[in-house]
Amino acid sequence: MTDYKPSTLPPAHDGQGSDLKRILGLPALVFFGLAYMVPLTVFTTYGVVTETTNGHVPMAYIITLAAMFFTAWSYGRMVEHYPQAGSAYTYTRRAFGGRIGFMVGWALLLDYIFLPMINYLVIGIYMKEYFPAIDQGWWIVGAIAAVTLLNVLGIKLVARMNLIIIAFQFVFLAVFIAMAFSSMSSGSTPSLLAPFHSESLQWASIVGGAAILCLSFLGFDAVSTLSEETRDPKRDIPRAIMLCTLVGGLLFILASWVGHMVFPDYSQFGSVDSAAVDVMRHTGGAFLVTFFTAAYVAGCFASAMASQASVSRILYAMGRDRVLPSILGKVSERYGTPLISTLVVGAISLMALVISLELAATMISFGALVAFSFVNLSVIKHYLLDEHLLQPRNMFRYGVMPGIGFLLTIWLWTSLSGYTFQVGLSWVAAGFLYLLYLTRLFKQDVPDFDLNEA
Repeated sequence: MTDYKPSTLPPAHDGQGSDLKRILGLPALVFFGLAYMVPLTVFTTYGVVTETTNGHVPMAYIITLAAMFFTAWSYGRMVEHYPQAGSAYTYTRRAFGGRIGFMVGWALLLDYIFLPMINYLVIGIYMKEYFPAIDQGWWIVGAIAAVTLLNVLGIKLVARMNLIIIAFQFVFLAVFIAMAFSSMSSGSTPSLLAPFHSESLQWASIVGGAAILCLSFLGFDAVSTLSEETRDPKRDIPRAIMLCTLVGGLLFILASWVGHMVFPDYSQFGSVDSAAVDVMRHTGGAFLVTFFTAAYVAGCFASAMASQASVSRILYAMGRDRVLPSILGKVSERYGTPLISTLVVGAISLMALVISLELAATMISFGALVAFSFVNLSVIKHYLLDEHLLQPRNMFRYGVMPGIGFLLTIWLWTSLSGYTFQVGLSWVAAGFLYLLYLTRLFKQDVPDFDLNEA
């Protein structure tokens, strides 16, 4: 049997009788993916992971990047066969059937639910640092109210501003790195390799930190949603996924390394949740703190807009298909948006008032690592077991590479905290019971819902 060749590329279509234009090339796809990943996300869990790893965040990022590299490879292989799809849920459903696919989709919902929440939480944390007289809870409630209102109204202003916001973050990173090197040149610094390896390094804590850092890589597969607008999706989409993973990972390693070099004594952090502010103040004083707060909060607000709109549409699609209560599938006649679903997401996001940053980050990583594991397994199932591509070259491409990715993601997944497993597995158990209800104890077909549906 010859090497596998993906199916013929179908014409791009928008579902309304007009073809989408295939105008995107590799550079545009890579920029989109990096923008989706948000450059300053490296500082979301900077303090938490610094404490977890005893000051070895860059080393933890290397481990996370290794796992994400192999998983990105698997995403690319599935995109080659399904150029219209980009969801771990879709891949798993096609490879393993509806029941397992539904459970992976349910685990992914954990990510979608916590993503808006973590944005509101960090907005509250950093605005509280900058305006200490105002309680953190007021910033959280205010951000939730503003984002929910904008999503109800269907305003597109923030979406249009995303390019400017991302460019703003890249400018900030350049200024931060330049000022950090200037600061290091005028004083004593630790060994250049200290953030990667030192006497205090403990591999168990490094892997535990690496598991949390999976949060930083969420969205590297988002470029797959542009398959129908890419000139050569079977070639460029997999390449863009790999490049986004590598470039994003190297950027995270560089930024965290610079942070540790300029402020190595993490015991002096005022709070692990807002440790990045201490780094900025030490590096560039009030100017850099103001610059960082503005860039970071703007990025979080834009991300909250996008993530809340995304999960609202998922709940809308599931309500419309009666996988969830049908009231969630209603569209406001006045605004043309899923009003009830949007309000429900806003209400759930109020949990940011009581949840910790570490728990929110680890819960997102829990769902992501479940999905990543099944994407790796889907490649093996589809290409080796279903397509019988068992030649040595194919065994390496579709067996060894995703197999390594699967083992690495399982390694990271099992390194999350015990409390994370209690919450995460409770969510999975609730999903299984709900699946039993939907299928009348598996006497009916498994419901199908699209996590990418607008």
